[in-house]
Amino acid sequence: MNIHKYQDNVDTDVIIPARYLNITDRAELARHAMEDIDTEFVARVRPGDIMVAGKNFGCGSSREHAPIVLKECGISFIIAESFARIFFRNAINIGLAIIECPEAAQAISVGDQVSVDVEAGIITANGKQYDFAPFPAFLQEIIKTGGLVELAKAGGLD
Repeated sequence: MNIHKYQDNVDTDVIIPARYLNITDRAELARHAMEDIDTEFVARVRPGDIMVAGKNFGCGSSREHAPIVLKECGISFIIAESFARIFFRNAINIGLAIIECPEAAQAISVGDQVSVDVEAGIITANGKQYDFAPFPAFLQEIIKTGGLVELAKAGGLD
C-alpha cells in the first residue's frame, strides 16, 4: 500500500484533464489520472493505495470522471482536510470512500503505514490514531456495494 500525497485545492481538471473526457473506457481514462500534477502517478499507483490531500480536494467542475478514475486506478481511500461538496457526493455515489480528517491529512506522509477502520472511524498512521466521524450505515452500504448503481442492481434501494 502506497500513500499519494497532494496539497490544497486539487481540482477535477487536475485529477482528470478535460481533454480526455471523450474517452468512455474507464481503464483507458484512468491512464491519464493526475498526469498534469504528477506524471508518475499512474506508474506508481497500486490497488489498495491511499490518497491524502489538503483542503478543498476535488474542487472545480462537477464531473463524475474525477472520482471514477481514482477508484479505477485502485485508490481505496482518500483522506483529506476537506472535500469540495460535489466531489464528496460523486465519490460516494460511485463507491469511493473519502474521509475528512484534517489532523491525519496533515500528519501522513509518503511512505507511512496507514490503516483505516471506516466502521469505527479510526485512521492509524505510524502507530498514532486519528478519529473521524464514521459514515452512517446507509453510506457505508453504498461504498461497500460499489456505489449507487451497484446497490440498485443488488436490490438494496428501497
